[in-house]
Amino acid sequence: MKKLMHISLSLFLLAMAGCSKDDFADLNTDPSTVVEPELRFSITKSIEQMYQDDYTLWFYNNFDYVFPWSQLTGAGLGNEEQFVEMGPSGGHNIYASLFPNIRDIRARIDSMDAENKAVRRSMRAMTYPILIQPALTETDNLGSRIYTEAALAGYTNPRLLTPVYDHQEHLFDIWLEELDNAIPELMASDQYNMDDQDIIYGGNYIKWAKFCNLLKLKIAARLINKDREKALQIAEEVVNSPAGYMDDLSDDFIYRRGVQYYGTGNGTQPGTAGKNIIDFMVTNKDPRVRFLFTKNHFNAEVVQAFIDTGKELPPYVEQYVEKDENGDFNSWKAPGEPWVRYFGAPLSPDAVFESSNDPYFKQNELNRISLDGVEKTYTSTSSYSERITRTGFNHTYPTKPGGRVIEQRDNYPGLNVILGSSAETNLYLAEFKLLGASLPKSAQEYFDRGVELSVRRLDALSQNNGMPYYEKDPVYTNETEAAEASTRLKEGEIADLLEQPAYDLATDALEKVYIQQYINFAGTPGDLWALVRRSGIPKTGSSYLPRDPFLSSGAELTVPRRFVIGTPTEDNKNYENQVKAAQEQGFTTGTNNPNTLNSERIWFDLENPEYGAGPKS
Repeated sequence: MKKLMHISLSLFLLAMAGCSKDDFADLNTDPSTVVEPELRFSITKSIEQMYQDDYTLWFYNNFDYVFPWSQLTGAGLGNEEQFVEMGPSGGHNIYASLFPNIRDIRARIDSMDAENKAVRRSMRAMTYPILIQPALTETDNLGSRIYTEAALAGYTNPRLLTPVYDHQEHLFDIWLEELDNAIPELMASDQYNMDDQDIIYGGNYIKWAKFCNLLKLKIAARLINKDREKALQIAEEVVNSPAGYMDDLSDDFIYRRGVQYYGTGNGTQPGTAGKNIIDFMVTNKDPRVRFLFTKNHFNAEVVQAFIDTGKELPPYVEQYVEKDENGDFNSWKAPGEPWVRYFGAPLSPDAVFESSNDPYFKQNELNRISLDGVEKTYTSTSSYSERITRTGFNHTYPTKPGGRVIEQRDNYPGLNVILGSSAETNLYLAEFKLLGASLPKSAQEYFDRGVELSVRRLDALSQNNGMPYYEKDPVYTNETEAAEASTRLKEGEIADLLEQPAYDLATDALEKVYIQQYINFAGTPGDLWALVRRSGIPKTGSSYLPRDPFLSSGAELTVPRRFVIGTPTEDNKNYENQVKAAQEQGFTTGTNNPNTLNSERIWFDLENPEYGAGPKS
């Protein structure tokens, strides 16, 4: 299916390549000639445009590249040698929709009389974090981007159709200045009441100011190996900000779409979870494994069906099966449901060819059984949960061949997407405290708060997005067993989690903080790959979350550290600026060679550790 999508996208790009900006010049309209719509609706539209093109974002960017290269999942069930070679990409094009809308909002407010302009200071200030958040992900992957001169054609004479590409270093400086200027504007008194048209915070401008502070921390995190003094200074500014910082679930930036928007309409083909991350989370009984990944099919009924047919169970499943004197399923050994339903697969391409790994990679053959003339195949590993990316699809619970049909149907909750959280804020502060920032709390306090908020946020996301098994596992007829097998957060789990040695910062503190950032970012559409590049985790030889070497024929594969930059063509009106941007960054365009994409790095990544090298202290 992905090959067909690649062909379709390629044809689309070829068609678009023939279009120049002159072709679209007539679409730029003089704002003074248009009947002015309600301004607050334009703000709402801008918020909606912060998360667009989510199908290609997940189908290509995350599930083909970011997640496999970060070792969260494989590119399917197991990695092939070619998984380090980049093909089509997708994601949000902020230049087609968001930038023009933001320019329009600012221009309309700036043209108002002094009285009306004064009460809309906070509305105007909102446009900066709205634009910076998605732009940050773009520069994470591609480096220099059009920003300062974007979408100015309608406001310049002659029309500016050749906007410059701002270097990432410049972008970070611009964004920090814009955010610093926006925060006091968002705290202004007697402002226009956005109310429900602010679909994030219901008109609470102070919470937008806190979100600005999170964006500052995001930038500081990317500077930590580039300009540590500046990064730590930003962290200190945030904790001392009169606006405060995000420190409660109610502060989280949750992008919401209603019941008429089900997320991506088609399946995004998420990969199988990496073995090491699943092992780490199950060993520590981290509840987030249940929110991020799917249960496998091997419940007690399916296990008994394998026993009845004389078919061998996958060894990683069988180790937890307690049989009675007749050899039938009796109970689960510790840790029991739901923990015994989560298994990842090795990520090395060479692992696919090792016979000892057949229970992972030959599931279609080994997990197929026939009972009473009915044949079924069962999945014994866990995949990334598509309920994070989309909500509008049905689920059939696994039962024995010819058994009951238990389905979750017509369950279409509104989509929630995490674009910024209090958990992220506190985990950044734990990191910065360890690296020398003067912050009022200990690193362990920030860390514990961050982990707690991360667990609670992903639990709430799982509940909202209609994840199967959340309330109970309906295959179990005993109500107690069904409830025990549920995936919802249970009393005492967070306290128990924080007692685990892997969550104690007395040793290996920085790596442990980065591991928690890694888990937290596993539930968001951005930030994970930036974290992996700047932290060097998963770390080779780690006692907690070790890197799985990407071996092909015994040799380590080279993994890209940026996305492909398309080759500029002279028929493009902005050709000279495109060439200049590539040259300034030292980028070879038009190549997907992993060695080139690894060595020619984006500015923030130049001093970062190699994959697997672990943190720079």
